Amino acid sequence: MARYVTVSAKVPSELRERMRELGIRASQLLRRAIEEEVRRREIDRIKASIQELKPALERVTVEEAVRSIRQDRERR
Repeated sequence: MARYVTVSAKVPSELRERMRELGIRASQLLRRAIEEEVRRREIDRIKASIQELKPALERVTVEEAVRSIRQDRERR
């Protein structure tokens, strides 16, 4: 079962009133925005890791990778 915590934000009362008039549910909107931002930052982190590894990976030829995989499979 998922555990939840409360995250709050203060907004001007005028904005809250406009949200009510438009039927905007803050909890759903904030949850979706936070999820999207977390996903975006995780992708950025992965891209940075790939860039760090790229020089090392460029030195490995396809033939070397295939040979290494075959040797590993034969050992099993």
